[in-house]
Amino acid sequence: MADPDPIRRPRARNARPKIERAALKLFVTKSVEAATTREIAEEAGVSEGALYRHYPGKDDLALALFMETHNRLGRMMIEGFMAGDSLEDRIRRAVAAYCQLADEDWLLFSFHLLSMNKFLPHDIRRDDDPVTITETLIQGLMDSGEIPKGDPALLAAMSLGVMTQAGQNKAYNRLPGELGQHVGAFTKAILAILKQK
Repeated sequence: MADPDPIRRPRARNARPKIERAALKLFVTKSVEAATTREIAEEAGVSEGALYRHYPGKDDLALALFMETHNRLGRMMIEGFMAGDSLEDRIRRAVAAYCQLADEDWLLFSFHLLSMNKFLPHDIRRDDDPVTITETLIQGLMDSGEIPKGDPALLAAMSLGVMTQAGQNKAYNRLPGELGQHVGAFTKAILAILKQK
């Protein structure tokens, strides 16, 4: 029996990873607002229906990709920080985790960086989000006397700013190479921020 819809594409195997990579490419080059579900499907080589089988819509797809990276970043940073001995070593390991995530999948990471203003308001304050993790770690360092007393929220913002601003400059082709080559400089800058009196 002939296919009643000969133009219909065959069901794509492993469509979800293809859809996610295509979406990331379009979100970074065009923006979430400008990319369409049709363009994402075409870039992924799947039908538009395949996209809707995995995600209710383009905005849900974008938010899911953002939050996956955001949550993974938080886990990697705390694991890195807890593995070190000295304060400098702990900061270096947390910074290295951040850089590792950026360098292993720059497309995904640049989407995360460039979308923070859009999607962070959707993230309720949790104990395991990267900002709260950083504030909690800094408060612990103050409580233990390893760094001077101060405002943990301000110090977290300043410390994370060292990383996010460098990442944004890389996204805009103003900082060449992998972020991992700057782990030492990032570590020294954050250490200086935390030890200021």
